[in-house]
Amino acid sequence: MSKPLQIYMNEHELALFDAWAKERGWTKSHAVRIAIRAMTQDRDEDPLFRACGMIEGLPEDLSERIDDYLEESFVAEKAAARYQRRRRR
Repeated sequence: MSKPLQIYMNEHELALFDAWAKERGWTKSHAVRIAIRAMTQDRDEDPLFRACGMIEGLPEDLSERIDDYLEESFVAEKAAARYQRRRRR
């Protein structure tokens, strides 16, 4: 059974939260439920949460530039094309 929850936010917090929920297409209620689940999730059951903090010295902008860093570190050669397009006459 669902029970109501009432919270108070200042205008700035409410504007930020409202915009954040709208960007995702969520109602504010749904956004609050998602945030509560994320904050109270058992970290030991999730392998990604267990891995947090295992690697030190990563760039501070890694989450923003992950594709750039992956491209820089990629060392395999590109695979040869198996099929070449034939020109129609």
